[in-house]
Amino acid sequence: MGALDAVAGRVAGGATVTFRPTGSSMVPLIRSRQQVVVAPVDPSKVEAGDIVLARVAGTVYLHLVSSVDLARKRVQISNNRGRVNGWTGHDRVFGICVAVDGVARSGVAGKTLAADSDDASRA
Repeated sequence: MGALDAVAGRVAGGATVTFRPTGSSMVPLIRSRQQVVVAPVDPSKVEAGDIVLARVAGTVYLHLVSSVDLARKRVQISNNRGRVNGWTGHDRVFGICVAVDGVARSGVAGKTLAADSDDASRA
């Protein structure tokens, strides 16, 4: 189980989690090791351009929603470099990124669910 799997489990359980993901696929929106805050989300409210924590084809990603299919209750997940990871159902969208390095992300109001705070950096 990878680090994002553990974070996904916490967020799916209702916690708002602060952690530092690694990788360059989301630059410049998120740089490697920047602190992010991910809160549980109502998947039916996510829109293209939101950054979500979701499982696609068995792998958990903190990536962009690139398309939404409300009728089939699914979203398409992509990185910020043009690679499409695939479609995933609402039941596999765990959370939404609400802040990066202490700066709130716009457009998340009304999309999060009530959550407890959890700091994954201590794990």
